[in-house]
This record gives sequence, structure tokens and C-alpha cells, in this order.
Amino acid sequence: MAFPELLDQVGSLGRFQFLQTVALVVPILYVTTHTMLENFSAAVPSHRCWVPLLDNSTIQDSVPGTLDPEALLAVSIPQGPNQRPHPCRRFRQPQWQLLDPNATATNWSEAATEPCVDGWVYDHSTFTATVVTKWDLVCDSQALKPMAQSIFLAGILVGAVVCGRISDRYGRRTVLTWSYLQIAVSGTVAAFTPAFSLYCLFRFLAAFAVAAVMMNTTSLLMEWTSARARVLMMTLNSLGFSFGQILMAAVAYGLRHWAQLQLALSAPFFLCFAYSWWLPESAQWLLTMGKLDQGLRELQRVASINRKRTTGDTLTREGLLSAVQELSGAQDSTTLGALLHMPGLRLRTWISMLCWFAFGFTFYGLVLDLQALGSSNIFLLQVLVGVVDIPAKMGTQLLLGRLGRRPTQAGSLVLSGLCILANTLVPYEMGSLRSALPVLGLGSLGATFTCVTVYSGELFPTVLRMTAVGLGQMAARLGAILGPLVQLLSIHSPWLPLLVYGAVPVLGGLAALLLPETQNLPLPDTLQDVQNQAVKKATHSTPAPSVLTSTRL
Repeated sequence: MAFPELLDQVGSLGRFQFLQTVALVVPILYVTTHTMLENFSAAVPSHRCWVPLLDNSTIQDSVPGTLDPEALLAVSIPQGPNQRPHPCRRFRQPQWQLLDPNATATNWSEAATEPCVDGWVYDHSTFTATVVTKWDLVCDSQALKPMAQSIFLAGILVGAVVCGRISDRYGRRTVLTWSYLQIAVSGTVAAFTPAFSLYCLFRFLAAFAVAAVMMNTTSLLMEWTSARARVLMMTLNSLGFSFGQILMAAVAYGLRHWAQLQLALSAPFFLCFAYSWWLPESAQWLLTMGKLDQGLRELQRVASINRKRTTGDTLTREGLLSAVQELSGAQDSTTLGALLHMPGLRLRTWISMLCWFAFGFTFYGLVLDLQALGSSNIFLLQVLVGVVDIPAKMGTQLLLGRLGRRPTQAGSLVLSGLCILANTLVPYEMGSLRSALPVLGLGSLGATFTCVTVYSGELFPTVLRMTAVGLGQMAARLGAILGPLVQLLSIHSPWLPLLVYGAVPVLGGLAALLLPETQNLPLPDTLQDVQNQAVKKATHSTPAPSVLTSTRL
């Protein structure tokens, strides 16, 4: 009796799975908001230099005559490149001659100007306060804003590398519970930090835990569900990210102060930490690690929740020992080296990482390009990104069941890439089509995320699953960091960024065709299980003995 049969006995899609899905997917909504948070908390409002004539009431009252604010602005602030008040320069002395339309006064660019030595005045019509306005991350300090976002993404990357291996060693639920607490504490403290460097530090710590939450949520949902319902669980998990983007827009629309927004999106994780103790550890991981007594308790508990108490009572330690005797030695060769050096696993690892990288790289590139298309309402734009994701991810559930994992993975990546590449041929005058193609590509990436989440979990054995998923998450975050930088290529040609954004997912999709199909197969527990799957595939496809003896994983 293998583990899938044990799981069917205690219930693989019952009351427990429903409660577990709710408990795990709700935090995913808030994890998504932390990823998208700085679109709002670090928004850059319109700004100009502080000048005495406009911002010091005493000096303003001493000005002779009745000059309106626009006139005072004209003599105090030079015009910028877009014919608006310059955001980073001011006149050293008021240029009164600019008020005379017939005067041949020296052009302002030749007049003496200076930086904003007395600070800035910000437009608070959209946001009452942001990270940018708190620490003046504008003009000479404007590079600090993207640096903060890069630090957060780097935190997710580091967390993906570290937490995958830790979860394989100490358990999924244990790491998940700690991660909820870490996000809650780090996010809350970040809302009250007095220095920008401390803000970046606590955002990094929160991001580290965000990676652990995403990976362990996926693993627990998969390892407590049968192969038939696995796609449903991953689709619900993936939809959590979509609704999280909508939630982000809604909360940000109601809370326009960055600290309040940061606090509102961090505090719920205290509640997640409190109820996460109810979640059982993965019985499949426990049995794989030889912890039969604890695995037996968790299985009996799930059977009780699923109202199969009789079945739970018949489970014994001796029965589990005989049922999972094929897992003996499962911990052998469970190092990172096994993923990178065993021929078959090495191919799966690198292609899986490429698919993850293509998703992260292109997703952030598309989001940045959609913003450049000119949405004046950042809240509506955020909602649109989430709404487009929903039908794509729901449709992916049907495709994974009908077409299989491999063609769905390859097709979604190639389609998203082709949509972006096609945009290089669309004239700028056709604005509607230029907007529709990236939106279609974004929907395809939503399908890609659902598929890669399912596929990468099914490709690797239990003893190395979290390590492999961690490498995939690391690749996705590396792509997220590099993706926005590709926009710098636009200084050479406006179509170069689109060419790169489109080529990467097409390459990833074609590489995915080299992966084995895993539809309706049980999750492999050991390296031997992966080898057995390869041998069975070779047996069914090519019965010739000479070929079978040369088949490699």
C-alpha cells in the first residue's frame, strides 16, 4: 500500500481539505499585497522645491501687489522638460522679469538655479504620505526607491533558496508557522521605523518569509490531496494571488498613508500565526523522514475531520511501517547535488528553473509596460491586473486535465511570448491593439503560474520537492529583479525590450517540451520512484530491450 492509498482511506478531498485550503489560501491574498505594496506605499507624487514666496506665509504677505500663486510659482520655479514646474530645481532669487510678457529677460535656463536645499512640497491629493515623501526619495535620491523594491525582491530570492531546504529538513508546517509570525512582526515594525535603512531591512525580512509561505502553502496543499484533485488545489492557490492584487487596490484606495497601509496588510498575519498551529504537518513528509508515530497521528486526525473515524482507528504503526517500507533509505542522496548531478533530475531542474525564470521575468516586464501605456488611475490598473488573471487561471484547470501538464506549460509560455513579440509590429497609432496584446500576454502568464506550480511539484520526489521548488522560486525572483532593467534597452531602440520580453518565454516554452508528462501520476516519494516512472514510460513507449537497457532518467 503506497501513500496515495493511505490518503484515499482517510480522505483525499473532504472536509479537512476544504478547511485547509481556506486556511492556507487566505494568507496568500495578503502575501500578494506585500509583493505589490510599494506600487502604492512608495508612489512618487508630483513635487517641487520649497520656496519662501509660496510656502512661507510671512514672506508671501510682504510681496507688494496681489500676485496669484501661479505667478509666484513662475518667478520661483523654472520650467522642466515637460513644460511643468521643475521638480528638482528652483531660482536662487525670484525672477520678476518673467511676469512681463514683453520683456526680453534672460531665459530661465541661463539664470542662476539651485537644488531644493530647503526640501520639497508634495501633491497630497492622491496619497497623504508615502515612503517617498517621508524620506524625500526624489531628485538626487530617486534611485533609493527602486533600490527598496530590489531589496524586497532579493529577500524573496534568498528566502526561496534557504527555506526550501529548511522545509525539507524540519517540516512544512513548522516553517510556515514561523514565517507567518516573521511577516507579521517585520511588516508591523517597518510601519514605525524612523530610518529608511531600517525600513529596507524589515522589508527584506518580511520578503524572506513571503517566499517560505508561498512554497510551503503549495507543498501542503499538494501533499494532502489526491492526484485527481491536485490541479483544483493549485488553481485555488493561484487564484489567491489574483484576488490578492484586487485586495491590494481596495485596501490602498481606502488607506492613503503608507504606514497605515503597511500596518493593515501585516497585522492579519498574527491571526494566521495563531490558527496555523491547527494545521497538520504533511504526513507524506513525516513518513518519508521515518517519523511514523507522528505521521500516524496526523493521518488519524485527518480521518476524524473527514468523518472517517473508523478508518483512522484501523491505522496502526505496524500497518504504516509495512505500507511505506519502500520509503526506506529515502533520505539517501537527498542533497542539492542530487538535483544538479543526476542526469534526469538535472534536466528537470534546469528546465523547471527556466520556466519559473521566464514567468517572473516577463510578468514584471509586462506590468511595467502596461504602466507605460498610460493608465492615470493606479488603483484601476491594479484591479485590471488581478481581474485578467482570474479567467486565465480557471481555464488552466481544464487544460491541465484535458491536455496534460507539458503541453499546457509550453503553450502558455509560448503564447505569452508571441503576444509580446507581435506588439513590436503594431504601430503606435493603434493604441487599443497595443494595450490588448500585453493584457492577453498577462493572462497567458497567469496560466503559466498555475501550471508551473503544479508541474514543478509533480516532477520531483518528496525528499527533494521543497528544495526543487525553492530553486524555481529563486529563478522567478531573479527574473523579477532583472525584468525591469531590460527597459534600459529602450534608449537604443523602443522595440528591444519587447523583443527580449517575448523571446524569453518562447524559449522557456520550447524547453518545457523536453519534460516528462506527469498527469494522473502519484507524487514520487524517493529518487527510486522517479527512476521507476521513467522506466515505465520507456516500457510503454519503446518495448525493444536494446533501447530499454540504454534508457536513462
